[in-house]
Amino acid sequence: MHTVLNTIMIYARDMKRTAAFYKEYFGFNTSGEVVEGLIELTSQPSGTTLLIHQAAKSVKLGQASVKLVFSVQDVEGFKIQSAERGLVFGSTHQANGYAFANAKDPDKNTVSISSRAFR
Repeated sequence: MHTVLNTIMIYARDMKRTAAFYKEYFGFNTSGEVVEGLIELTSQPSGTTLLIHQAAKSVKLGQASVKLVFSVQDVEGFKIQSAERGLVFGSTHQANGYAFANAKDPDKNTVSISSRAFR
């Protein structure tokens, strides 16, 4: 049986703030409206859906068990544009023909930009 991963759920302390982060810095589309306890964000180029869900007080956020990786051709250019809008990425790392850099979303989840898909 063939499966497709197209939806990622992110638990957030402040759902609207987290949705705004992914809209602002990664171009996701959203109304920002909470429907059935979720804020849905979509990406037209990839078809990926992010669902933002209210985190229970018992949920420990910001663990390094999952990292969202966004493919960009120009890591340095993306870092500059993001910094101008308030999102600062860490150092750029080089690996086997591609570059990547990491940052954190409002809930301390790691997000990465990577040129690996374009090597």
